[in-house]
Amino acid sequence: MERPGRAAAAPGSQPRANGCSGAAHGALRNGYVRGLPAPDTQIKDIVHNGGLYKRPFNEAFEETPMLVAVLTYVGYGVLTLFGYLRDFMRQWKIEKCQHATEREEQKDFVPLYQDFENFYNRNLYMRIRDSWNRPICSVPGAKVDMMERVSHDYNWTFTYTGRVIKGIINMGSYNYLGFAQKDGTCQEAAAEVLSQYGAGVCSTRQEMGNLDKHEELEKLVARFLGVESAMAYGMGFATNSMNIPALVGKGCLILSDELNHASLVLGARLSGATIRIFKHNNMQSLEKLLKDAIVHGQPRTRRPWKKILILVEGIYSMEGSIVRLPEVIALKKKYKSYLYLDEAHSIGALGPSGRGVVEYFGLSPEDVDVMMGTFTKSFGAAGGYIGGKKELIDYLRTYSHSAVYATSLSPPVVEQIITSMKCIMGEDGTTVGKARVQQLAENTRYFRRRLKEMGFIIYGNEDSPVVPLMLYMPAKIGAFGREMLKRNIGVVVVGFPATPIIESRARFCLSAAHTKEMLDTALKEINEVGDLLQLKYSRHRLVPLLDRPFDETTYEETED
Repeated sequence: MERPGRAAAAPGSQPRANGCSGAAHGALRNGYVRGLPAPDTQIKDIVHNGGLYKRPFNEAFEETPMLVAVLTYVGYGVLTLFGYLRDFMRQWKIEKCQHATEREEQKDFVPLYQDFENFYNRNLYMRIRDSWNRPICSVPGAKVDMMERVSHDYNWTFTYTGRVIKGIINMGSYNYLGFAQKDGTCQEAAAEVLSQYGAGVCSTRQEMGNLDKHEELEKLVARFLGVESAMAYGMGFATNSMNIPALVGKGCLILSDELNHASLVLGARLSGATIRIFKHNNMQSLEKLLKDAIVHGQPRTRRPWKKILILVEGIYSMEGSIVRLPEVIALKKKYKSYLYLDEAHSIGALGPSGRGVVEYFGLSPEDVDVMMGTFTKSFGAAGGYIGGKKELIDYLRTYSHSAVYATSLSPPVVEQIITSMKCIMGEDGTTVGKARVQQLAENTRYFRRRLKEMGFIIYGNEDSPVVPLMLYMPAKIGAFGREMLKRNIGVVVVGFPATPIIESRARFCLSAAHTKEMLDTALKEINEVGDLLQLKYSRHRLVPLLDRPFDETTYEETED
């Protein structure tokens, strides 16, 4: 993105994709493409949302066709009715019951298994269970090998055939920059460290588990992010769930995006702070909550909140959308609150040099109070980090549960992160890292454009490597996954309750390791399956997020 205050691109120039390269865009509304201007039309400085954006922010969500929505509800209704029928048959021993049940002698005890709570699992999920948990037996690179399995009892159990399906194009792993590989400089460096340090540390950082490699990693991460200090953790999920309770507590307010990851949700709940939810990426909703928090204070007592913490993600992993960070930062400054940014999917994948969503928008890292990210995606490793001011990191070293009680990062994993991060930064003496960032940007634009041209409904931002393709109907979730696997394409399909009930989808994750030939092969097969399953729902009526009806209702999870 262009930095605030700089002029927009000159007429006729090519706006950059992911800060690298791209094609020209036309008339805009709230930063959404609405059609191309006439060839002789001059595009001068385009100012969006009070001048915070100096280039188009193309993010759209096409409406679910009414007929498709109705048929989706009918599909779930039919499955539910048959589910009750099958439960009735199981109760009367007409059909064999294969799910966990209470023993007769324990009927008077508090039940361990709630039949109704497991209704969805045994009657809906079980029908398409073969679409998940597929066993991989290779490096999760651009192509993977998969162990073949079959089920003879309708997915209750699986049997391995002993056959390995080779060369499946991997469209599901978070291997954004292609560092998940079994050879190369990262693998060689990790193997060398493994021979010197071993596989595990067997202690916490505060005891006997603080290695020189950990210190080197944290200094490198701080330099990469452009912050004063950073701290590394052994698990990305715990980085959120264990650090948020250390930052806020009773008497504090958390404002959380409605589509935040489960780790952020769990961390917020564990903190004991009051939680209020704002509409996804909707700045009017966020500002209303901020105003109400300032005006009304805490419930009943009306005392001012001790802290107000805004929780957002860089890239939302189910929607493929990018946070409207310039607007969030503007609101944060206006209402004197704090900002916690989760860059699990955006670090390495966005920005001209892979430094994430902050660089993507041309903003300063100093404007983000807590910068969180993971090493599990773009760096092909494991763990997470927190970056920010030195006082913040020193505080977390003492009070964060994941810092005090968790075992330190494995040395080979640390070396994998260090080597890949230095490659991205160009400190390995090559331009391989920069080339990977640019290749990911080009792959993302190409793949998204081709899917839209085919007539699929695609969610999210045009620069997001997370690409959701809408399936909607429950029967098509399993069918799409199976048909793609038949064609040697590995995909991830997602349905209710992970998504809204009428918004089931396939989620593709692009990688710099994908060649154009691989993408063209995948696109050809997706096109075939789309025709077979009649998935091309798009009517090209894009609904910008800011144009969605705004519900004035706010939701509180906990209250003082």
